Amino acid sequence: MSQTRDLLLEIGCEELPASFVDAALRALPDLLKKRLSDLRLSHGAIRTLGTPRRLAAIVEGVAERQPDLEEEVTGPPVKAAFKDGVPTKAAEAFASKIGVAVADLRRVETPKGEYLVGTRREAGKPAQALLPDALAQVATAIPFRKSMRWGAGDVAFGRPIHWVITLFGEDVLDIEVAGVKSGRTTYGHRFLAPGALTISSPGAYVNTLRGAHVLVDTEERARVMRERLLEAARSAGGTLIEDDFLIEENLTLVEEPHVIVGSYGEEFLELPERVIVAVAKGHQRYFNVRGPDGKLLPKYLSVVNTAEKPENIRRGNDRVMRARLSDARFFYREDLKVPLAERRTKLAGIVFQKRLGTVLGKAERIERLARELGLLLQLPEPTIMAAVSGAHVAKCDLVSLMVGEFPELEGEMGRAYALAQGTSPDVADVIREHYQPKGAQDATPPTDAGALVSIADRLDTIVGCFAIGLTPTGAADPYGLRRACLGVLRTVLDRGFDLNLSDAFRAAYDGYGGVTLDLGPGELGDKLGDFFTERLRGLLEAKLPSDAVAAALPVASDRPLDARARATALAGLDAETRARVGEVFKRATNIASGAPAGEPTPPRVEDHASEKAVHDGYLELAARLVDLRRAGDYAGALREVASFAPLLHRYFLDVYVMTDDLPVRDNRLRLMRAISETCATIARLELLGERKEA
Repeated sequence: MSQTRDLLLEIGCEELPASFVDAALRALPDLLKKRLSDLRLSHGAIRTLGTPRRLAAIVEGVAERQPDLEEEVTGPPVKAAFKDGVPTKAAEAFASKIGVAVADLRRVETPKGEYLVGTRREAGKPAQALLPDALAQVATAIPFRKSMRWGAGDVAFGRPIHWVITLFGEDVLDIEVAGVKSGRTTYGHRFLAPGALTISSPGAYVNTLRGAHVLVDTEERARVMRERLLEAARSAGGTLIEDDFLIEENLTLVEEPHVIVGSYGEEFLELPERVIVAVAKGHQRYFNVRGPDGKLLPKYLSVVNTAEKPENIRRGNDRVMRARLSDARFFYREDLKVPLAERRTKLAGIVFQKRLGTVLGKAERIERLARELGLLLQLPEPTIMAAVSGAHVAKCDLVSLMVGEFPELEGEMGRAYALAQGTSPDVADVIREHYQPKGAQDATPPTDAGALVSIADRLDTIVGCFAIGLTPTGAADPYGLRRACLGVLRTVLDRGFDLNLSDAFRAAYDGYGGVTLDLGPGELGDKLGDFFTERLRGLLEAKLPSDAVAAALPVASDRPLDARARATALAGLDAETRARVGEVFKRATNIASGAPAGEPTPPRVEDHASEKAVHDGYLELAARLVDLRRAGDYAGALREVASFAPLLHRYFLDVYVMTDDLPVRDNRLRLMRAISETCATIARLELLGERKEA
């Protein structure tokens, strides 16, 4: 049984930016796996560890020796390896490469002809002889968004390297990286335990550093940070406003998290909560605290890298926080002096897209389109009016001082200013909601009025960009059209809007009346139909079987809500039933492709009983499907189809459709076409049971 040891690599350096640490720790496992695989060294789990001052990895159970190698290697064609029976340079080079004599090579017949084959044998080498070069290569291959060089060396790294540890079990592997020789010495926390530390083995690494105020395990550091934040919030008389983004950001800024409670003065609480949170989060990476009444406390929590002189740190942080909030309060008060609607004309100074015009033009189109969509959906007049009024001022905060400083507050500040200036809440809410959803995990607008403007905004962008050829590619989507499309579809489905996409595309297209576009409405509608169908497919397949979605989309992709209802009904049939129905209808549909024109007639008296059963069953099914389809009862319709499928299956066993009797054959083909077309009004049943290709 082969022996194994754990392997440790640590690279100590000057403080790395947070994004550098994250990217390096993501890349390290693959770099190590690749090198160890190339060396034929088996190993166990790879654990990455890191802080701003160090990047490390522990590889468990690395084999102490390579296994012996014996493999068959194919060389050059025989016709190129020999000339007049004498080995050519090709044969000699191949033999030398695999370490055998030419006489030991064999001739093997392959589909491509006769080739030389040889057996390469190589005794396994000890890992200690192989690992040094491999680890040096790994260390210099770690990717950084921007690397630097220092001193006289030519090695590029995220920051200058100060120490390197390479331990194989308890033994040091001698390597040199950027002029730094490896050893077993590392260093503790820069301020709290700055001395040198000796690492005896990979297994002692984490505990040794923990004793020197370095929590090198990122999961442990995150857990400790959260615990200390929660405790600090309680000590401040409130509860922590948790934020995973801030946890991640602070995680790679410290080696051991310490939390300081700061304050900024109650007078700043006149600002909207989102402004205070944005100031603390965006500029300072501070956490906020909520009081027992649910309102913000005039306090914040900062994560720092040292427990030394906390009062000095607090005073400096407070000073910066108050200065930032003073600027925000100035912006807020100045912005409130101008009614939101009066800012609208300034939108003419912002270019939306050089061919599609300004943001003012976009705002006018959104306002118009929101009304059109509301009418298409037959929404109540008050809802449409709230949407139109909200759309009128939805983009006005883009030219405010506050949004100029904090772009992430677009919509939030528009709502805050509208409410402060007496706008009704239902209209003010539209300003904020029309930016939703901002991402795949973000919620869609919670009101119908907000949803209308959200859809209008995104449709205007999608239609305009597609119409001038700015379509997404596999490598780029600079206008976020895929995200916008998903936002439209998610909103339509979440709000239960039975929107006909073709009508919506045409309404958006008509808004570009004064703009020269490259595509007409017909060609544009086809392109957008395909684009939306694929995005809808992905959304539905996330929750429903792929064959059910595939069967529903060809019938109803223009109405996403209806497509979901059909796919959901299809998914209500178990997989086995779907497969049986799919099989029998696939046969019927394939046969129906050759049917002549005309309607089927009843079978003759002498025809098989199965033929009469299918004909009568079809008539009954067709009659029932009309009412069920009209009522949108797709589950009921599919129950009827599933009940009919066994009759059709029996028919194919008992009746030979393609008989030589031409009139009989034509009538049977017409019947198959009628069955296929009737059932296709519910779904493309022949697609059921088909597996999606990986």
